[in-house]
Amino acid sequence: MTDGDTNLPTIERKLGLQIWGIENMKMVPVPEKAYGTFFEGDCYIVLHTKRTSRGSTVDLHYWIGKDSSQDEQGAAAMYVTQMDNVLRGSPVQHREVQGHESETFQSYFRNGIIYKKGGVASGFKHVETNMYNIKRLLHVKGKKHVSATEVALSWDSFNKGDVFLLDLGKVLIQWNGPNCSIAEKSRGLALARSIRDSERGGRAQIGIIDNEKDSPDLMQIMKMVLGERRGELRDAIPDAKADELQKANVRLYHVYEKDNDLVVQEIATRPLTQDLLQHEDCYILDQGGFKIYVWRGKASSLEEKKAAFTRAVGFIQAKGYPSSTNVEVINDGAESAMFKQLFQRWTEKNETQGLGKVYTTGKIAKVEQVKFDTTQLHARPELAAEQRMVDDASGEIEVWRIEDLQMQPVNPKTYGQFYGGDCYLVLYTYLRSGRPHYILYMWQGRHASVDEITACALNAVELDKKHGDEAVQVRVTMGKEPTHFLAIFKGKLIIYEGGTSRTQKSMPEPAIRLFQVRGTDEMNTKATEVPARASSLNSNDVFLLTTSQVCYLWCGKGCSGDEREMAKMVADIVSKRDKHTILEGQEPAEFWEALGGKAPYASEKRFQEQVTHYQPRLFECSNQTGRFIMTEVVGFCQEDLDEDDVMLLDTWEEIFLWVGKASNTYERNEAIASAKEYLKTHPAGRDLATPIILVKQGYEPLNFTGWFNAWDPYKWS
Repeated sequence: MTDGDTNLPTIERKLGLQIWGIENMKMVPVPEKAYGTFFEGDCYIVLHTKRTSRGSTVDLHYWIGKDSSQDEQGAAAMYVTQMDNVLRGSPVQHREVQGHESETFQSYFRNGIIYKKGGVASGFKHVETNMYNIKRLLHVKGKKHVSATEVALSWDSFNKGDVFLLDLGKVLIQWNGPNCSIAEKSRGLALARSIRDSERGGRAQIGIIDNEKDSPDLMQIMKMVLGERRGELRDAIPDAKADELQKANVRLYHVYEKDNDLVVQEIATRPLTQDLLQHEDCYILDQGGFKIYVWRGKASSLEEKKAAFTRAVGFIQAKGYPSSTNVEVINDGAESAMFKQLFQRWTEKNETQGLGKVYTTGKIAKVEQVKFDTTQLHARPELAAEQRMVDDASGEIEVWRIEDLQMQPVNPKTYGQFYGGDCYLVLYTYLRSGRPHYILYMWQGRHASVDEITACALNAVELDKKHGDEAVQVRVTMGKEPTHFLAIFKGKLIIYEGGTSRTQKSMPEPAIRLFQVRGTDEMNTKATEVPARASSLNSNDVFLLTTSQVCYLWCGKGCSGDEREMAKMVADIVSKRDKHTILEGQEPAEFWEALGGKAPYASEKRFQEQVTHYQPRLFECSNQTGRFIMTEVVGFCQEDLDEDDVMLLDTWEEIFLWVGKASNTYERNEAIASAKEYLKTHPAGRDLATPIILVKQGYEPLNFTGWFNAWDPYKWS
C-alpha cells in the first residue's frame, strides 16, 4: 500500500449506495442484493452519495463487525482515508461499530440491517447457498432503526418485548412478543418480506404468530426446531440510549503533536462558535461521549489529516468511553449538517458549489420582503412550509382573553391589540377542500402570571375538544409572533409592553408611549411598544410617539414609502390626536423633550447575516423512563410517522410536534414539555421563545406537510 492509491478498486461517481467488504486486505464489492446484510466477523466500506438542493453530499463509512480482526479494521480505516483523497476531501467519514451505527448509516437500510454470524475468513460468502439448509433465528430490535442479529436457536434467546424471525429457508415465521408495538410488528414484517424478496427471489412463505394460542400450526413448527418451551419468557431489555441532556454537553479540544506526544487541550464548551476553528489545526468535538467529531483544517499538515481516526480512537480510550463510540471525520468546508448544528451560528463563506457557482453571503442590507402569491400554496406545499403560511390569511378570527382563569371574549373592534400583562387565545378557522380547519394560537404576555399561562393552556385543550380535537395548537411567546399570526390581523397587530385590555384597569396608562412599526403591507406588519427613550429609535424603521397632545410619526432615513403607509394605519389605532410626520434629523425640540432628551441610537443599516439554509430534522421522542430520549430519522418521509409516536420536526424557526392517533397519553401530555426541553438542551443555544406547534395525525396543515416529499393526504383516511 506504499504507492498512494494502488489498491483501491475503481470508484464510480454515482448516486446511491456502494458497498465493499474487506477480503484478504483488499476491497471486494458486495452484490447489491446483499446490501443491508453484514457478517459479524468482517469489516465493510460503505459509500453513499445523495443529491441536495446545493449539489450533492457524500458520506463514507467503515463498518466494524464485533468479531473482525484488528488487521481488517486497520485496513478499512486506511482505505477510507485513501478514498477521501481520491474524492478530494468532499466526503464526511464515519467509523461505525456493529450495534452502534450512526443514524445516517441506519437511514440507508429502510427495511433494517441483518447481522450474520461468521465472515469471509470462516468461508462465508454473500451468496445464499441452498435454500433448504438454512436454519437461523433472528432477533429483531428497534422501531425507527431496525436491526436483526442472529442468535442461538433456543427459547432462551426470546423475550416478551421484541420480534423474532425463525428463518427456515422456504418458510419464515415471525413471532411477535406480547409487549411489541404495532410499529415494531410492521417493521418486522417489512424485514421478513425483504429477506423473502432479495435473498429467496420471492420464493418463501411468511407466517405470523401474533398470539401463540391463535397459531397452533406455526407453533408446532417452532417447537420442532426449538423444542418445548420451559419456564417463563424473559422481559424485554430496554435499549441504552444517550439522552438529550448528555448530547447537549459539547466540548471542543485542540489536538496537536508536541515532542512526539499527542496533546489534547480543551478550549471551549457550549455554546460553541464557528470562529474557534482555525484552518491550520485539527480539532476534536466531543458530544457528551455520544459521538466524537474530528474537524480537519484546510491548512493542517497531511500527517495530521491522516491521523484523524487514530487520534479519535485514542481520545475515546483516554476518556474511558466505550470502544463502540461513533466517530465522524469532517473536512474544513465540507461539514455535515449535524456538525454545523452543534454551533451557535454557522455561516458559509464564499463557497463554491458543485456547479462551480460562488455563493457570497456578504452582508445584506435591509431584507426586502418577498411578495409571494398565496394562491399557489395548495399546489406547492413546500412554499407554504418555507413561507410559514398555511393559507392566504383570509379566514375567520375569534379572540378570548384569560380572565379569572376563564375565557372572556374580546371586543372584535380591538382585535389585534395584545397587552403584555394578559394571555389570549386566538382561534383561526379556514376552509380547505370544503371543510373547516382550525389553528389555535396561545399568546403568552411577558408579564402574565404563571396561573394565567397555565389556564391559557388548559382552556386551549377545552376549546380544541369543542372542535373535535382537530385544531393545530401554536404556542406564541410575546415578541416572537409567527408570520401567519401577523398576516391574520391585516396590519393591525399592536403589542403593548404591559398592562391589560380588561375594563377595570389597575394601572393608569402611560401618558407617553413609543411604538416601533415594522412591515411593508397588511401581511407582515407589527407595531411593538418600546421604552419611550431616544435610545430605542432605529434609523431603519418608523416610530410612533404618542403624547397627550399629539402623535408623531418619526421616519428613519432607512425606511420605505410602504413602511410609512403601514405606520399611518397603526397611528390611527394607537392615538386619536393630530398626526405629525417628522423626518429623521428634522425633529422639533418637543419631540426630544417627550423622550427625556437626545441620546445615541442605532443608525447603521440593518444587516442580516444569512444563516445556512437549515435542513429540517425529524426525531422520535420518548419520555417514558423519565429520561428524555430522541432518535433522529435521517432522510425522513411520511412513512416514518407511526400511529403510536410523538414526533418532533425542527425547522429552526419553529418546532412541530406530531401526535399519532395511538400514542400513549403520558407522551402526549409530555409533548410540549419535551419540545421545551429540546430547545433548552440544544447545543446551539436556541431561542426558548421559538414557536411550538402541536399537530394531530390526519389534520396536518400545509406548512407542516410541505417539509415532506410527496405527502399523501389520504394515507390515514
